Amino acid sequence: MIAEARVALVHDWLTGMRGGERCLEALCDLFPEADLFTLLHVRGSVSEMIERHRIQTSAIQKMPFAASRYRYYLPLFPWAMERLKLEGYDLILSGSHCVAKGVKSPPQTLHIAYVYTPMRYIWDQQEAYVGPGRMGPLSRPLLRAMAGRLRRWDLEANHRVDEFVAISRHVADRIRRHYRREAEVIYPPVQTARFYIADRTDDYFLVAGAFAPYKRIDLAIEAFTRLGRRLVVLGEGQEGRRLRRMAGPTIEFLGWRSDNEVAEVLGRCRALIFPGEEDFGILPVEAMACGRPVIAYGKGGITETVVPLNSVEFRVPRSALRESLNPKPETGNRKSSTPTGVFFYEQTVEALIGAVELYERSADRFDPESLRAYALTFDGSVFEKRMAAFVAERYERWEREGQSRRRRC
Repeated sequence: MIAEARVALVHDWLTGMRGGERCLEALCDLFPEADLFTLLHVRGSVSEMIERHRIQTSAIQKMPFAASRYRYYLPLFPWAMERLKLEGYDLILSGSHCVAKGVKSPPQTLHIAYVYTPMRYIWDQQEAYVGPGRMGPLSRPLLRAMAGRLRRWDLEANHRVDEFVAISRHVADRIRRHYRREAEVIYPPVQTARFYIADRTDDYFLVAGAFAPYKRIDLAIEAFTRLGRRLVVLGEGQEGRRLRRMAGPTIEFLGWRSDNEVAEVLGRCRALIFPGEEDFGILPVEAMACGRPVIAYGKGGITETVVPLNSVEFRVPRSALRESLNPKPETGNRKSSTPTGVFFYEQTVEALIGAVELYERSADRFDPESLRAYALTFDGSVFEKRMAAFVAERYERWEREGQSRRRRC
């Protein structure tokens, strides 16, 4: 029985509360007695729900400057993850966007990997990390040189996973393409109760998240500098210095803020700008839970969460018109008959500007109550029910097959 199983949770690193950590938080709630294994833990950087678990770290924890410079130890991540000792557990649940799914487990232990994404910087988004201005002259060739070795390790490590679960159909497709494995799809949890429809809307747009290259926050900053419209930027990260250098006078950086402050800033924005290709994107669902529409690059997991106003209507620019007449994004999770956002179909400043202008012409078509009702279909309670049922079914099947194998022996 799953209730009697000894469970280990594995996470890449614990250095802040982002989308992956929100998923981990929900898994910690589902398995309150589980032990937690990770490469690195910066104390106080994650929620109390996570911190109260018994956390065991890897050799990376003791490396010089690891708390702030852990990414520099990327070549050692596979080695460090494989050295974690997980004997004595019946079930391992790894949440992975890097190396967590490569943890070694005993043959009698069921390993379910909840994959946020295959490693972006060694598979199909490498150029987003090594492009001009994004990495130093030494880091860029180093990552290119390491990528082949990491890909080989990543493929080998997949054989240690018994069941794959993906956060979206977009990620499931990438798992199939890169790993030749099938994956169940369970959308990640969104804490919709934290968000509300504000009593007013202020005159600013919002972009938020870790300043990672693939999130393309630079696109939003350049577009809103050109437009001369106010853009509030929430977050910090590796691209912070570059983004601040390119920002015009209408761009305001607020850094990281508390959950309550994020809900307030999100609820009062005109719209959320989401310019990167994401694997799912919890933030757009949070925006819709505030009754605010989303202006997003129409590719990736966003096509499963946002219902675009302009699947056919988009007219600016011409290149986006060609795409919109034959839209390529997945049809997604279409539970809403009313639009919840605007898409742009080319990842360019011009296309984003066109989408902002289309939104401004059509702002009255976005009903806050309808947006919130739609967002509730992604609530954390839905995730918990689906994940609990999936894990219980797979674990009971694993136990039955194990007993059958033992009887045959």
